[in-house]
This record gives sequence, C-alpha cells and structure tokens, in this order.
Amino acid sequence: EAMLALQGRNPVVQPLLVIIQIVEEVLKLNEDPRVHGVYLHLPPAYITSRVLNTIKPEKDVDGISDLNMGRLVRGDLSKGFVPPIASAVLDLLEKHDSALEGKTVLLVGGEGPLGVSLQCLIERSGMVALKGNWSSKSLQRQVWCCSYDSFFLFFFKTFFKPFFKSPVSLVWVRIPHSSLQNTGVPLCFCLAPFVFFNVVGSCSRWLQEQQYRPWHLHSLKLQPMTPVPSDIEISRAQTPKPVDQLAEEIGLLPEELEAYGRSKAKVRLSLLDRLHKQPDGKYVLVAGITPTPLGEGKSTVTIGLVQALSAHLKLNSFACLRQPSQGPTFGVKGGAAGGGYAQVIPMEEFNLHLTGDIHAITAANNLVAAAIDARMLHEATQSDKALFNRLVPSVNGVRRFSPIQISRLCRLGINKIDPASLTPQEVSTFVRLDLDPSKITWQRVVDTNDRFLRKITVGQASTEKGQIRETGFDIAVASEIMAILALADSLVDMKNRLARMVVGTSRSGQPVTAEDLGVSGALAVLMKDAIKPTLMQTLEGTPVFVHAGPFANIAHGNSSVLADKLALKLVGCDGFVVTEAGFGADIGMEKFFNIKCRASGLRPNVVVLVATVRALKMHGGGPNVSAGAPLPKEYIDENLSLVAGGCRSNLRKQIQIAQLFGVPVVVALNVFKTDTQAEIDLVCEIAKECGASNAVPCHHWSQGGRGSLELAQAVNEAASRPSHFKFLYNIEMPIVEKIRTIAQQVYGADDIELSPEAKAKIDYYNQQGYGSLPICMAKTHLSLSHMPDKKGVPTGFVLPIRDVRASIGAGFIFPLVGTMSTMPGLPTRPCFYDIDLDPVTEEITGLF
Repeated sequence: EAMLALQGRNPVVQPLLVIIQIVEEVLKLNEDPRVHGVYLHLPPAYITSRVLNTIKPEKDVDGISDLNMGRLVRGDLSKGFVPPIASAVLDLLEKHDSALEGKTVLLVGGEGPLGVSLQCLIERSGMVALKGNWSSKSLQRQVWCCSYDSFFLFFFKTFFKPFFKSPVSLVWVRIPHSSLQNTGVPLCFCLAPFVFFNVVGSCSRWLQEQQYRPWHLHSLKLQPMTPVPSDIEISRAQTPKPVDQLAEEIGLLPEELEAYGRSKAKVRLSLLDRLHKQPDGKYVLVAGITPTPLGEGKSTVTIGLVQALSAHLKLNSFACLRQPSQGPTFGVKGGAAGGGYAQVIPMEEFNLHLTGDIHAITAANNLVAAAIDARMLHEATQSDKALFNRLVPSVNGVRRFSPIQISRLCRLGINKIDPASLTPQEVSTFVRLDLDPSKITWQRVVDTNDRFLRKITVGQASTEKGQIRETGFDIAVASEIMAILALADSLVDMKNRLARMVVGTSRSGQPVTAEDLGVSGALAVLMKDAIKPTLMQTLEGTPVFVHAGPFANIAHGNSSVLADKLALKLVGCDGFVVTEAGFGADIGMEKFFNIKCRASGLRPNVVVLVATVRALKMHGGGPNVSAGAPLPKEYIDENLSLVAGGCRSNLRKQIQIAQLFGVPVVVALNVFKTDTQAEIDLVCEIAKECGASNAVPCHHWSQGGRGSLELAQAVNEAASRPSHFKFLYNIEMPIVEKIRTIAQQVYGADDIELSPEAKAKIDYYNQQGYGSLPICMAKTHLSLSHMPDKKGVPTGFVLPIRDVRASIGAGFIFPLVGTMSTMPGLPTRPCFYDIDLDPVTEEITGLF
C-alpha cells in the first residue's frame, strides 16, 4: 500500500525502484526474529520472481517462492507451505463433494505458481486437472460439453482493484446435482484461516528449532602415512568441511553463525539464551607437567582426545583452545594448532590472524594508552574552563553531558545533569583526572616478541610540550583486555569489566579507570565481535572453539569462559568439552581452578595431565634442553633411571597439585618415536602409584584419534566418578596469605619475600577494596620455583615477589615473581627464518 501511495504521489517512480524498495523491506522482515510469516499484499506487477525468492522459505506463508513450490511438487511439506489460495479452493471443493476422486477439474487461467500448486493438489487428491485459456473462443462450449455428473468446473483469475486491499481470486463453480449452478466466490474472504494456519505452522517450526538438536556429525577420514609428513603438509592434504555444514551437524542455527570465509565462523552468544535449559556436558581440563622449552604437546593431546571421543567413540565432544599469539609463532615455539594427525585445520588460518580478535585487543588497548597521554597533555596545558568547554561542547547552542560523563559525575557524588548547574569546584573535579605520571600502570601492546620495547620514552616531540615520560610495551596477549575477553560471560559483563579497568592513580591517590577517561564505550565497540568464539574443526571433522589467548606465565593462561559455556550446551549432557590450560599444572591449571572456575561457576570432572618421556628425563636429572639445539643422547636412547627420577619428582608433584582441588587425574603420555616400550610402561606404572586414576600412552600424533582411543576411554570412565572440587584458598583471605598459600602448597616454597614496592602496592589495593580478588601469579613456566634452571621438585627456596599489579577489570591481583617479563624477546634464530610464501600458489611454508 505504501508503494502504491508512493507511486501515486510521484508518477515518475519506476516499477523497478519500487521492487527494490520492496526487496529491502522483505530483507528486514527476514532478519526480524519477531516475524514468523511474510504475506505479500501487492499488485501482480510487483510480485516478481525476485521479490518472491527474497523471502526466507521458512517465512513464506504465501507458499509461492520457488523453493516452497518445489517442495509442494515433490510432496515434501515438512518444511514448506501450501499456498492459502490453493488450500481455500480444495476446501471449497471438499465442502461441495466429499468424494473427489475421479472427478475432473477444469482450470481456466491461473498461470504461474498458484496454477501449478492448484494442479498439483488437485491431482494429488485423485482428481483430473484440465487447463483452459481465458482467450479461448470455445471456452463456454468446452465447459458445457463436459459430463454433468463427473466434472467440477473451476475458473480462476486474479484481479487487483482499488476497492480490494489485496489481489482477489474469483471462482466460478459448476457443481453436479447442486442448485448452485453458477457461483462466483471472491476467495480473498476465504483465505484468512489458511494464512493464519501457515503463520502458526511457521511459528511452531521456529519454536521446535529453538530446542536442543541432536548431533549428526560426519567425520572426516584420515589416512596416516609413515613417516609422518610435516604438520602443514598433513593440514593441506585434508579438505575441511564447509563451516556452515559443520555448524548444522552440531545443532547450530544459521542465524547463530557469522562466517569468516569457508572454514571458520563466529558463533553468536544468543545460543546461550536458546539453550539455557539444556544441561551441561562433562568438563575436562588438559594440563601438563613442567615442560621443556620445546613444549610437551598439550594442544595435540587435546585435539587427539576429541577426535577419539567424537570420530571413534561417537560421543559428542568439543575442543576449546586459545588463539596463538604471533609472538611465539614467529619466535621459538611455533603455532598452537596441534601437530601430526591431531590438528586444527586449516592450520595457517588458525596460527595467523584468525578472525582478528588479537588485533581488536591491540587496537582497544592502545586506544586507552593514547587517551591517557592525550588527557594528561590537555590537562597540563588548559584551564578548568577551557577543558570543560571542550569536554562538554555546545552543539546548536545546547550543552549536554554524554552518558559516560554522567556516570563519572555520579561516581564523584555530583548528582547533576545540567552542565550549567556545576559549581567551579565541581567543574574542576569533573574535568581533572590529575593522573600521576609515575603511577600509570597501563602500557601499550604489540603482538610481536620485541625486547627493545620493554622500556621506552614517549612525548619527545615538541608538539607534546614537554610531556615526556617512561613507559613500555607488553605483548598483546598480556593485555588486561585479553584477560577480560577470556573471563567475561556476556557482552554486558565485558563492557562493565572494560569500564572498571584501572589505568593509573591520581596524585591524590585515587584509582583512575577507563570509564573516567571516557573510553570504555568505544572499547566495547572495538571488542563487540571479538567476544564471539570462532568455530573451526580438527583433521577428523570434529568441532573446535578458538577463543582468547592469554599466556599462562604472565596471565591466567586459559581459553574463554564463553567458549566453554557454549560448547557445554552444544555437546549435550553426555558429551565432553575438553579445554586446555597453559604450561604446567602449577601455572595454567592452578589459575584455571582459582580464577576461571570462580568467574564461570563451572566445575571440571577430570584433569588430563600430559607428560612426555623427554620432559621426565629432564626432571630426572638429564642435561638441559634448548630450543634449536640437537637433543642430547640421553633423550634419544633408553634411560629408565632418568625416567623414574622424573616420574617420582615432577610428575608426582603435578598429580598432587591437581588432587589439591579434588579432581580425578588421568595421565596422558604423549609418545614420541624415540620412546621405548619399557620407558612407556614405566611411566604408566609409576603414574598410577602416584595417585593417577589411570595412565595411558597416546599415539595421536602418528595415528590421529584412533591413537588416543585408550585415553578417551579412560577419560570417559573417570568422568563417571564423582568429583569433589574445591578451591585452594578462601577468596576473603588477605592478599599476602593467598600468595603464600600458592607458593607453599603449589610451588613447594618455604615462604615468600615481598619487596618494599610489592608491600606498598598490597597496602594500596587493600585500601581501595581490592583485597578479595583472586591471585594470578606471573612466574616462569620452566620450573616449579622462580628459577628456570631448577628442575624436578625444587625445595628450600623462598619465592621473591618483585612487584604486585592489579587487573581490576579482569578481576585478579597479579604478583610478579623474580625477573618475569611481560614482553618476550626473539632468539638468535627465530622461526621466521623458515616461513615463506609462494607468490604463485599463495601457499605458506615453514609454519609448524
């Protein structure tokens, strides 16, 4: 109607432009979750194929789009709709004669979708359909020559008159043995019940779709080769399923998916609302013993385990992994997609950029840093009045506070919303953050190992008017914003946490937040897509969520709460979610329990503790292992003595750490080709003696999921036992006591030693009311102690706390132990020496 009015007011509007406007309106209705049916009231000239096929088939209650017509012709009405006009005609015929089979119906007019649907339904009812033409001169003779007892005569035509609100179909029927020999029926008055029936059907289907959907996972076949090719060759040899197919197989709705190319997609958080009544699956944490600098394969074990669970045991399972930083990817460690025949694919996309989450974090973090320095410059060079006039500008003669400024006024105790009503003192309090340059804790970040950015000087240009100060860079994944992304449980929660971030202290000793800077809303905008986990798949086609990537030695080292929560709903109550904690159990696992589980409210069922013969030999007294250097012969030749020493020291201690939290432990021995059967058997035997509920060898690297079947069965069995989870410390304990508890019970220290700076910081945090936050220790991952060269289970040491910082938005206090740095450096020969691109094929080489 609006289109007709538009055309009436402006005769030059072309029909094509009107159709474009109709299509735009239909597209809006398609995406509106409140609309379950779209019924077109338009002149026939505008009901084009383009318009009809723009409507989503599930909302096409007219039933005349190409897809719905195809379903009707095929006899598949489980998803489609019968056109209301066709339903009304059949209903009219049935009312006049219940015995329709064998009758003949003459259709005159009715070309197009409606004619097709009528003919299809008439024939499906056992009648014979004949078609006539309105222009036929012999039409009347054709009608009256039909046998009186065996024919229904049906004339069909569509009109659009100014006095009708919609297209009108007229029916003229000759009915045998009826007094109604000539009946003209305007079907528009009969359509309402059938339109309503289709709308109700659409709504019912929508409600059904909102329920939990059982999985129909199609596994990808592996053909392992010997010797095992390089990781990137294996990845390229497997063609991943289209991500929309994977999503459908695991019960995601199309509207819950935001595709980033063919093989990865963001998943919307609305899934949590849809499945909020669905029971969670079982929750498995993969941790490890204290690693060598080469890593012991926790990611590989995680992927091998879910491949075994889903592709071989046919149990729903999801892996939840962290996104790798480009620092180690181009530095020493390489990527984090797993390895061998237990990988996330495509591994190039996994290890490089992915969906841009780390770049979003970098942009958001550095926006805060820019806001800090800009605000300090402007406060140093302007009067209160000038600052106020610029912060609250007059627009068209009206001066208004923005919402974020009103929030600041409320926190300051100034309950006013009219800028003109502020006193000079209130103006000064409002406009001046008065940041102390020596107490700014916020640093810039970059996702590269760059040791020369650890300490820098900013503000040296003459335009900055002498606002020079020392600062530094952290690696991007050490940003508090990364920790917030990993711990937030909703967009609202993330926005509130971003606002609470403390960036420094004023000269009067008050904390200054991102919200005080006025930047927290902009941060939420930068992070609005990053909060959605990314869906990928393993080599065997099982689902993986990749989300967040905080390091475990300088942050809390776990993937996101949201990824775990989404996955736990999707797998169903008998499924498994397998997530990984960074580095050794003393680092990533401790933080998983004390920080992540507090934030999420989730409780794990099983801990899988990853060990390797190589690392156990190191802890048993073997020589040092260095990245890039050949392994000493002790690590290649059988040496049961070194293996036993490592098992009875570091492995035993890490099992005990897991048991502190009351969770059963399964030891997964990641088998390398140099390991002997005697060494493998010895590790499994001693692990069980040390308290593991089971210990099994894993061959996923060379065999894929089939090589981890024994582990999958052991995890399934352990998960069926009751878990008696408990936290290590009471959150209300004093900060010093919480640090001491971790140092003594987890690391094995005799005590802790606080530097004067650390003591002063703790006193300040207590004054500000931050004392009840959990602890996130920043400590080397290469030893249970603060000394990287001390292997096994060091004893007799005092843990030095050099500094204590607070991530108020993320929600934890993090002490810096020893000389721990938040910006790694590049080695003499970084990984990037081997990484290259073929400009013809665009294939990447050298990633691992």
